[in-house]
Amino acid sequence: MATEGVDRRAEYQRIADTVRDAIQAGDYRPGDRLPGENDLMAAYGVARMTARQALGLLQSEGLAESRKGAGVFVRSFRPLRRRGVERLSRERWGAGLSVWSADTGDRTLVVDQLSVAEEPAAEGVARVLGIGPGDAVCVRSRRFVLDGKPVLLAVSSLPAALVAGSAITGRDTGPGGTYARLGELGLAPAHFREEVRSRMPSRDEARRLSLAPGTPVMLICRTAFTAEGRAVEVNEMTLDSASYVLEYDFDA
Repeated sequence: MATEGVDRRAEYQRIADTVRDAIQAGDYRPGDRLPGENDLMAAYGVARMTARQALGLLQSEGLAESRKGAGVFVRSFRPLRRRGVERLSRERWGAGLSVWSADTGDRTLVVDQLSVAEEPAAEGVARVLGIGPGDAVCVRSRRFVLDGKPVLLAVSSLPAALVAGSAITGRDTGPGGTYARLGELGLAPAHFREEVRSRMPSRDEARRLSLAPGTPVMLICRTAFTAEGRAVEVNEMTLDSASYVLEYDFDA
């Protein structure tokens, strides 16, 4: 029979909870060094593995980050509030603004690891775009780095026949990005669908996003449709879950 009042949390969870409470109370500020493994072992009388698990839990939650040779510190990176409805407004990209401008404000955003190529469409992408498997798609792959922290990987696929000769096939799509260029082609997005899932990252994703061990990723697959219901883009995004707050603000 279960005993009432028994704390069934593992020891490392109790330690992590205590340190988390101290962070939230302001006892440790962004950038402050947290007690290390040796400190936690001495303070709580636990084994090194238990202390390591406690610190690892705080890192996986995005509250702390490890700096090689220096220790574990309170994370100073502010999570990005992704405004899922506002950022895709036609008023924004139609005016030449990046969809990211709704999220980042005055923070520094850099796009790197950019590649643009024509490739055969994968079966799932082809099905959504309404083209044949293996038909050519323009694939735009890039990484987004905010305030020096990699936060998102994105791979967009568009039917090559639709965007041939446009700036979409180049490295710089210009003001308003891909959606503004689609508008110039008479293919302006009028409706979007986003599907959100989560899982643990692949080794390559963890490396490219500089993820702490145990940190999951969020997967967002967005499809852009014209007013006639034609799918013109599939954008498969991989997000560092500890770097994001997903916000959806809409009327009832």
